[in-house]
Amino acid sequence: MSLRITVLGSATPHPRPGNPCSGYLVDGGGARVWVDAGSGSLGELQRYAGLGEIDAVWISHLHADHCADLLTAYYGLLHADIRLDAPVPLFGPPGIAERLAGFLTNGPRRSPVEDAFAVEELYDGHEARVGGLRLLARGVEHGGLPAFGLRVEDPDGLRIAYSGDCEPCPAVVELARDCELFLCEADGEGPGHHSAEQAGRTAADARVGTLVVTHVGPGTEPEQAVSSAAGVFAGEVAYAAPGAVFGATRRSRTPGRTRPSPASSR
Repeated sequence: MSLRITVLGSATPHPRPGNPCSGYLVDGGGARVWVDAGSGSLGELQRYAGLGEIDAVWISHLHADHCADLLTAYYGLLHADIRLDAPVPLFGPPGIAERLAGFLTNGPRRSPVEDAFAVEELYDGHEARVGGLRLLARGVEHGGLPAFGLRVEDPDGLRIAYSGDCEPCPAVVELARDCELFLCEADGEGPGHHSAEQAGRTAADARVGTLVVTHVGPGTEPEQAVSSAAGVFAGEVAYAAPGAVFGATRRSRTPGRTRPSPASSR
């Protein structure tokens, strides 16, 4: 499978038994990218790749359920049995280094953050290359907090889009446009978030191949979220269960739904 994403966790607003907060492993183009580092996701990451095997980390925004495990990753990179030849590229919102430094040093000095991470701040339209993968960020609407969605493209032109946390907005539709696979949060209708039905509408507007609803809010069962999204999106809809692996595959030329996901699960 040339481009795939593994769900490390999808819980919100705090980890649940068997389900950490938001975290995903993107694998393709000879590279591995840890996307969002929510509480508990580092432990699950190590089922699939050692921390020292990660080529980059990409963070959508600075709420704890998307970035808290950067702190333990810092200690793991510098003080565990990992040989770190160079700091790991860390792409994140403006202020991410200062936020980490506040926890790690209890002062204004950014270092030693850079001992573990080579920090590069995101902006709308930011692009990066990690191995054979192209990472494109777009600014999205999340209650005024700097927040970004992500599109990953491999050398074969296969694409995975991830909404991060955001309400429906033109940027996330453009980001997901014609992607083979789209992970969209479904925390609930309201400022800064999609409901499951809105995730389905965004997927339909973007003409994606497969929609995976993730970050499903408390009080909504995954089956209910999938059903609500499927009511407005004619393509395949799945739930981001922890451990599920979804592949970006070429679309069928014949009408109807295809089922490229999940490829496997633990």
